[in-house]
Amino acid sequence: MSANTKERFSSKLGLILSVLGIAIGTGNIWRFPRIAAQNGGEEGAGAFLFAWICFLILWSIPLIIAEYGMGRNGRKGVVGSFVELIGEKKGWLGGFVGFVATAIMFYYSVVAGWCLYYLITSITEALPANLQQANAIWDGFQGSSWPLIAHAFVMCVGGIIVIKGISSIEKVNKVLIPSLLLVLIVSLFKALSLEGSGLGIEYLFTPDWSTLKKPEIWLEALTQNAWDTGAAWGLIMTYAAYMRKTDDVTITAFQTGIGNNMVSLLAAIIIFSTVFGTLSPQMGSGEILDVMKTSGPASTGLTFIWMPQLFATMGGGGIFAILFFLGLTFAAFSSLISMIELAVKVFVDMGAERKRATLVICAAGFGFGIPSALNLTFFANQDFVWGVGLMVSGALISYAVIKHGTQKFREELINTEDRSTTLGSWWEIIIKYVVPIEVVTLLGWWMYLSATTYAPDTWYNPLSPFSVMTVVLQWGLALLLVWFFRKRLMRSGKEAEG
Repeated sequence: MSANTKERFSSKLGLILSVLGIAIGTGNIWRFPRIAAQNGGEEGAGAFLFAWICFLILWSIPLIIAEYGMGRNGRKGVVGSFVELIGEKKGWLGGFVGFVATAIMFYYSVVAGWCLYYLITSITEALPANLQQANAIWDGFQGSSWPLIAHAFVMCVGGIIVIKGISSIEKVNKVLIPSLLLVLIVSLFKALSLEGSGLGIEYLFTPDWSTLKKPEIWLEALTQNAWDTGAAWGLIMTYAAYMRKTDDVTITAFQTGIGNNMVSLLAAIIIFSTVFGTLSPQMGSGEILDVMKTSGPASTGLTFIWMPQLFATMGGGGIFAILFFLGLTFAAFSSLISMIELAVKVFVDMGAERKRATLVICAAGFGFGIPSALNLTFFANQDFVWGVGLMVSGALISYAVIKHGTQKFREELINTEDRSTTLGSWWEIIIKYVVPIEVVTLLGWWMYLSATTYAPDTWYNPLSPFSVMTVVLQWGLALLLVWFFRKRLMRSGKEAEG
């Protein structure tokens, strides 16, 4: 075993905070509220929340358990862990899981750059007093070179932290995550104090059951839960290589999944309370929802447009704005660090020196992230393609466990002698049957209806940002690249053992 794999988290708290750092970030605070807004019906977004919670139990937590087990067993990166579990012939499939997370890193760094920019402007400029001013700041930023500059900066800072190894990552997350949670709680109390905030909460939790007839709702709910929890990214698998033997996998997985979803709900309550509380004196609920859905392409600007307006209504709002965007920047960095670490670990397993591997990954991350930094439509396309790609990653993790033997996996890799709780056979049913059925049903349902009902004229156009063909083509290219380099990836699995 290499020296790198002998590193361990120093405590259970360090592990939990670092794993929470994987997913507690813009996925919760920026992505979840906008996805909930986009998928809400006329009556409310409660049906989307129902589907989203279902997938916590039927997707995220079972796959997180599998990732913890694979990572702690293999003590390698995502490719090495697949090789260790199912052998060299099939182990290269882990490369696709790593590719999806790395593709997300390319544009996630751009979001981290947005957070940093808003942190700086909240320090140096007055808060926007109304929607027009907030939109002007957002549009001016997106039309400038700042998204590209900020993207470059955050990739550099993330790389510096990763170069120093897991101990550095643990120390950083012990500060970042508690700071973020404190800022969110303060923001929650202020948002709830707005006069019309109750309307936002009512809309968020009121179900419009008719929306569940649409496959996109279920697709987005599963994808978002994967975003919230970090399930099927391979990131938890990578951090699990540094787990101590005494850390209980089952309990840690439930803490990870439930903790992340609670933060997402907290963020959604803040955003919905703010938007409805600010606009309800002038607009009806339908108009307000339209505003939320049009805050940038695919609602990408929702958090950045509305949170500064919330703080502008507060006494000492300038300070709270700084704290919020500082916390959001912290959260974005903690997630970005884990994505860089995933890719770096694969290279380190291949025998590369950590510093050199990190420099290569960060340079590639900057280069491939440039289109998303310059064009929001391209950004929205990447967010959709690779967000849905997490379903394929989940299917591959499920396949690896099934090939190894679900009962054998549960008894030998999860229910170890050091465990404090026992994982039941319910987990085997979900991994072996439910997860594959979810993937085939949802993807098949969405593709069929896209071709026949929703987008009969554009589903086959790879240049249409949300078409079936753009998804299939990009996934196909990823699989082709991973297959082409499979021998070198397999070498990573073997050399990591030496």
